[in-house]
Amino acid sequence: MPNPKRRHSQQRSAKRRTHYKATPETWSIDKTTGESHLRHRAHWVEDKLYYRGNVVVDNSPAGPEANQ
Repeated sequence: MPNPKRRHSQQRSAKRRTHYKATPETWSIDKTTGESHLRHRAHWVEDKLYYRGNVVVDNSPAGPEANQ
């Protein structure tokens, strides 16, 4: 297995790593609720879980009898 003959400097390693950059998160606005959310992620609005404009999970109370 080949090994380097001489040690690489810290500057040389830093130059190689400069191409790895953090990218900002992409935000979208849901057409159904108008809320902003991360792309390709489900998001909660008023006790409902939305994904791609559809309700996936509904944790809201069923009606007036649920408040008793």
